[in-house]
Amino acid sequence: RPTSGKKKHTGKSKKIQQRVGAKQRSPMVSNNRLPGLEPRELAQKIIFDVLGNGRAFDEARSNALESDAGLALSGADKGLTRLIAATVLRLKPVLDEIIDAHLERPLPNRYQRIRYILLCASAQLLILKTPPHAAINLAVEQARRSNRARHLANLVNAVLRKISTNGPQLLAQIDVSKVAIPAWLWNRWERTYGEQTARKIASASLLEPSLDLTTKSDPESWSQRLEATLLITKSLRLTRGGRIEQMEGYKEGGWWVQDAAAALPALLFGDIKGAQVADLCAAPGGKTAQLASFGANVTAVDSDETRLSRVKENLARLNLKAHCVTADINTWKSDRKFDFVLLDAPCTATGTIRRHPDILHLKREQDIAALANRQREMLNAAFKLLKTNGTLVYCTCSLEPEEGPLQIQQFLVRTSAAKLSPILPGEAGINPQWLTTDGCLRTLPFHDPRAETVAPGSPPAIDGMDGFFAARITRNN
Repeated sequence: RPTSGKKKHTGKSKKIQQRVGAKQRSPMVSNNRLPGLEPRELAQKIIFDVLGNGRAFDEARSNALESDAGLALSGADKGLTRLIAATVLRLKPVLDEIIDAHLERPLPNRYQRIRYILLCASAQLLILKTPPHAAINLAVEQARRSNRARHLANLVNAVLRKISTNGPQLLAQIDVSKVAIPAWLWNRWERTYGEQTARKIASASLLEPSLDLTTKSDPESWSQRLEATLLITKSLRLTRGGRIEQMEGYKEGGWWVQDAAAALPALLFGDIKGAQVADLCAAPGGKTAQLASFGANVTAVDSDETRLSRVKENLARLNLKAHCVTADINTWKSDRKFDFVLLDAPCTATGTIRRHPDILHLKREQDIAALANRQREMLNAAFKLLKTNGTLVYCTCSLEPEEGPLQIQQFLVRTSAAKLSPILPGEAGINPQWLTTDGCLRTLPFHDPRAETVAPGSPPAIDGMDGFFAARITRNN
């Protein structure tokens, strides 16, 4: 264990602690190859990038996997890198509690590198069920290769061996769903949905999500070719692993990755073949692809040119067309009015924590009011783009009332030409349980989009969907 009485550590402690802030040096990846070591080093790099630099998980993961070390990994090791990092970010408070229970004294901040090693190894031992010899031996090797903390290798070994033995019992005693969710967010869910539903939301949000696909056509055929589960919404849920780029139909543009819930808003327009449709805040482009595949004349608008360029790349792979515009929709001057407008507004994204675990660490309660103000402005601008008798679909992937039902209620009060068009049960494969009393869409992370014939006790890893809100509004004279 670290002992503060040794002279060789006390002399530089102040300088070291000054470097341990939000912008401290990232953990280094060793050039000496050891099987299984690099994925764990890169996982720590991702965790540091999220927690230390405030970077979104997807961006941190891309940066790590596109580095020289990341590009050298096999597909399986890339998947392991992402899985370890995501698991730690989902369950960090829980893992911290178990680690601290096995330390005789708190680990000083200057040894954050060791904390990351313990977090990643604990996640492997307790959640991912990695064989103890692999998780522990590689963690000890990481500590030995750390210039400033190699003297703590024995500590790492001792703590992880105890966690391997005692950790499962401690984990069973922790209220994981409540501990892993920030208190402010848990309290909001409990007020909005009730304690029982809040607990189900939290539990589902902490699971590794399944991977869903949207097809350009013939989902029944694609479900057989890809050995995927056909959902009641006509999305496909993959039931086997493998690299997406190597699956049948990827290069040919037969389908794209899109969560089952995220695919629903575009379906609420009905038949839009030949219609003029605006997709606002279009990136990453799944809804743009849907609208184009339905035969609509799509104008995709997004303020981020880099993200919009990826939309163009995806459309090219899918052999679909859309007119892409880089613009702020609040100031964009369109030369036409549209039959249909889809606004997927920026939000806190609390319905997508299972895919974006950085939300647990980077979002704050005060973000909700700021984003709700942006959504209000965007909603006003989007409605002005509609023709008379046109239809607007507003959606967010947030579970917070201010970004969903309250936003729409306020909009209808201040906009006399707007009328809510209720979504009907069964429409677009929508389960009646996913609808509010006034006919808006409200999916929750524990909702199961598979057919009702699924056997009880099916693996929870393939259950669930993102939490989405959507409202359909028509423009009167």
